[in-house]
This record gives sequence, structure tokens and C-alpha cells, in this order.
Amino acid sequence: MIIWIASYPKSGNTYLRSFISSYYFSKKGKFDFELLLNILQFPSIKFAKKNMNSELEVSKNWIYNQQQFFAGEKVHFIKTHNSLNQYKGNNFTTSNLSLGAIYIVRDPRNVITSMSHHYSLNYDQAYDKLIDENATLLEKSRDGDYSNFTFLGSWSSHYKSWKNSKDFRTLFIKYEDLEDNKYETFKKIIEFVDDLKKNKSHLNEKKFLNSINSTNFSNLRNKEEIEGFVESVNSKSGDQKRFFNLGFKNRWQKILPKDTLVKLNNTLQNDLNDLGYKLYE
Repeated sequence: MIIWIASYPKSGNTYLRSFISSYYFSKKGKFDFELLLNILQFPSIKFAKKNMNSELEVSKNWIYNQQQFFAGEKVHFIKTHNSLNQYKGNNFTTSNLSLGAIYIVRDPRNVITSMSHHYSLNYDQAYDKLIDENATLLEKSRDGDYSNFTFLGSWSSHYKSWKNSKDFRTLFIKYEDLEDNKYETFKKIIEFVDDLKKNKSHLNEKKFLNSINSTNFSNLRNKEEIEGFVESVNSKSGDQKRFFNLGFKNRWQKILPKDTLVKLNNTLQNDLNDLGYKLYE
């Protein structure tokens, strides 16, 4: 069975995985990058029974591959950026395979600045990606194998597909609460996971605090500078970009060009209101 750690790209998924892997896969709650190997990504080449020659073939095999790798009583934490909306008539997962999900949403005006940095996009390109209902992601493809293909859709349809799903229980959290209400939000995550797993043991307070402290953004950024990080990418010039870039210091109010801000506020006004994000600050 799967517990999904789901999000639109650049929304805090790795930060959340770092905390969860520290709490559930270490002895004392002390984070190390190797712990992230306990929460791998799907779709991916690793979790495909054969090479996939097209995006359509990948989508037709999403559920089959989950059955091959994640069926049974054992609980697997799995990262995904995939939408829950159908892709060309194909569902991403089923309630028989999914025990539950934690979905993390982030203010799209900070998502777009992070996307621009990570994917080497200008703001117009990042904006177009954010609102594209047919947007996809294909990272680290090799030899024509599409197994890593991820269907995103737009940022708006992405978060709604997970938030409104009735197929399994989903804990919907905001990235900003991991800064503003850190302890309460992380505790809510542990309680949710333990309830899904029918784990009756009480919260390990010391391990919980260690997991929070060892995965604060400054520590993650320092570890990346010292050790490197396998999920970082290169710029168009070939230079390696910092994965843990600004984190909570990413403030759209100071970074985002006015014309892009106006477009986003106009296009996503209903979503911003729905999620409690102010139009202007």
C-alpha cells in the first residue's frame, strides 16, 4: 500500500520527505540525505517493469506498475508530482493501492519564482507552464524511455485533483504552515500517518523534535553545500544549481516582476482566495 507524498513541483515536497524520512527511518530523528532513499518517486524508471516508448504507454501502465511494486500490506511512502486527474482516459492510482496521501500546496507566486530558478525558465515561460492544463514533466529520460513521465496539468487543477479526491484520505497542508505553525503541522502529519498505519504508539517527542531541527531549511542547505545533493540540476551553461535555494526566504513580494504578479493574481484569484493567500501584501 502507498502513502503518497504529493505536490506540484517546487512546493516543498523534498522538505516534507526529509522530515518524514527522519522520523520514520532513523533511530534518533537525525537527518541524512540517504534517508530520502526510503521515499522514492513514482512514476520512475526504477518502478517500471519495462521500457516505455511513449507518454500514453506510461499512463496506461501507472496502475500496473504500482501493483507490481507496492501491492500488499507493507506501507510504502512514495513521492509524486503527478496529478490525480486522468491522462487520456487513464487513472493515476486506485483506492486499492493507495492508503492515503499528504498533499502540500504552496503559494503559486512563490512556486513560479522557484520554478524559474530550478528549470531555467524566464517568468513568461514559467507562467505558461503553471496555467497549462496539459503540462507534463519528463526528467532524466534515457534511451527513449518515457518511464519518468509525469502528468501535471495546471497548478490549479493539480492541487484540486488531490484536495477533492474521495478515493482515499488526504491530508492537505500548506507549505507556509511548515514555517508559521511548524510544530502543530508536523505533529498533524505524524498523527495522520500513524492513524493510516493503525500505529497505536504515542509520539516520540525527542525523535520528533530532532526530526524537525535536523531538517530545518538552513541545515538542508548547508548539507547540500558540503555534501552535494543528487536531485540538484545544472543550468543551461552547465553550472550546478543549488536545490535548496531560498526556501522560506522566497518572497514573491520582493522578487516577482509586477506584470507577472498581476497576471497570476488575475488568473488565479479564486484559487488564492480559496487557499487563504492574499492578493497583495
